[in-house]
Amino acid sequence: MHQRSSVGELAGLLRQELDRYSPGGKLPSSRSLVERFRVSPVTVSRALAQLAAEGLVVTRPGAGAFRAEPRAESAAAGDTSWQEVALSADGAADLVPRTVDASGVVVSLAAPPPGVVEFNGGYLHPSLQPERAMAAALARAGRRPGAWGRPPMEGLPELREWFARGIGGGVTAAEVLITAGGQSALTTALRALAPPGAPVLVESPTYPGMLAIARSAGLRPVPVPVDPDGVRPSLLADAFRATGARVFVCQPLFQNPTGAVLAADRRAEVLRIAREAGAFVVEDDFVRRLVHEDAGPLPSPLVADDPDGVVVHVGSLTKATSPSFRVSALAARGPVLERLRAIQIVDTFFVPRPLQEAAVELVGSPAWPRHLRSISAELKTRRDTMSAALRLRLPELALPHIPSGGYHLWLRLPEGTDELALTSAALRAGVAITPGRPYFSAEPPAAHARLSFAAVAGAGETTEGVRRLRTAFEEVRAQCRA
Repeated sequence: MHQRSSVGELAGLLRQELDRYSPGGKLPSSRSLVERFRVSPVTVSRALAQLAAEGLVVTRPGAGAFRAEPRAESAAAGDTSWQEVALSADGAADLVPRTVDASGVVVSLAAPPPGVVEFNGGYLHPSLQPERAMAAALARAGRRPGAWGRPPMEGLPELREWFARGIGGGVTAAEVLITAGGQSALTTALRALAPPGAPVLVESPTYPGMLAIARSAGLRPVPVPVDPDGVRPSLLADAFRATGARVFVCQPLFQNPTGAVLAADRRAEVLRIAREAGAFVVEDDFVRRLVHEDAGPLPSPLVADDPDGVVVHVGSLTKATSPSFRVSALAARGPVLERLRAIQIVDTFFVPRPLQEAAVELVGSPAWPRHLRSISAELKTRRDTMSAALRLRLPELALPHIPSGGYHLWLRLPEGTDELALTSAALRAGVAITPGRPYFSAEPPAAHARLSFAAVAGAGETTEGVRRLRTAFEEVRAQCRA
């Protein structure tokens, strides 16, 4: 029999064979399954665990796996129609909406169907993730004394110190809180800084997940346009005056989706404008560790140049590791830190200690700088591969800026192109892309698409994905002509 490596595939085969055994009957040993299907013991263990979770198999340590007793017949389905009334009662006066639009977030979290090239991914492909280093760190963390105990609510001191050193500018460990991923940190920050119903200034375009956070908190996102040098200070000042907003959320480094870096002469100007408006700047420093090999020295975080407590800084390990390695930090100065801390505690208590201990082990290991160097080189190669393929096969799509960090390209589509039609045609052609509309909090100036080069397997899949996108583009263009 040929080699099988998929846990799901093996679970499916075993599921089909369960009728051979009577309830309570013993299944073949793990060793015999390894030999028969030519898979690893880990694959067998996980496949059996999947069947056990489905209630089809019972595993007994030292004895093996057994077919489970038949389940009792399912109870008749209840009548949930009453919920339509309860959930749709007039909410016009609600300051915080009860319905949340997660579509802009789901597009980068949901895995595409098998065989589809993933140009819409928001995380590193498994081949780029430091899986061995993370596994080793987690194993070492599990052996630490007290690893499964209750951590300090603000986070482990050594992890807070590591984040503080990385930020620089005199930020101390006492000014850092450990949070469960950047999304959680942004949620905490916006809840702390703006009451429901308030305006919040955002870059335009910007990260859809942040727009979803703001709207779900009852805030009103107000767009401030960006150009290749980041947010435009004059328009930022105008927006503060026009709205009375007290919060501006920005990504000064490799902005999502444009890839722009806030220019040196604008950094101090942004802080000055916010300070004069009596407002906070939430700095989402989400991809500092995904810098490309040719980027040169990076500017320091805005918070490092801010002794007055204007900036609330968000930094994360997730993008450079794995979507499941949800460890990030909030850094702030002044009384706002206590408010952030209180909301963090009420919402989540604390980040699980084993994950924090694993983070300490990972970033302190020799494997960590090696990993960062590796992905720095690989992301540059992938960026160049994708941009070259686009220029060759899809010169109609404008690529105004090639970023030197991050994991995606931002394309302007030809005048009159229907984003959703192109997205649908692309999926039919076997490539998943992200439409530009969710990145705008108001009417977009043009049609766009975002393509990720980090979630694909490599150069071959990248060029194939662009070839498929060309097919989709031709289909949409033909429809427009018809």
